[in-house]
Amino acid sequence: MKPRNWVILAAVAALTACAAMKNRETDEQTLARYMDYAGEPVDSFSYLGRFDGWRSLGRDRVVVWTGVNDAYLLTVQQPCQDLQFAQRIGVTSTGSTVSRGFDSVKVGNNQTCRITEIRPVNYKDLKAAEKAGG
Repeated sequence: MKPRNWVILAAVAALTACAAMKNRETDEQTLARYMDYAGEPVDSFSYLGRFDGWRSLGRDRVVVWTGVNDAYLLTVQQPCQDLQFAQRIGVTSTGSTVSRGFDSVKVGNNQTCRITEIRPVNYKDLKAAEKAGG
């Protein structure tokens, strides 16, 4: 390949990467969207032994899925330094119940962040609004 083609190829790749980054939603924007569909705080929630997924929404918030449309927005006590960069998390529970003020989000190998607030998220409506373009 000629040197000129490499320059053009590199420029196209850089522009494509910039365009993709421009369209990427920030944690703050994602959190605001989830808050629009979050209910009032609850003391606890139950699940059937495993989480179906999770997503960090900043330094003190994470959403966890306990089913296809069952999501909970958890706020943790600060400092919880590695939450927004975590590759994996765990959530403590008693039996199959996660309780505010008692249970924690475990980040990495050694950080435990106490859950201070739990909000159920109407994930089905959130996804429907996204699909409709809202």
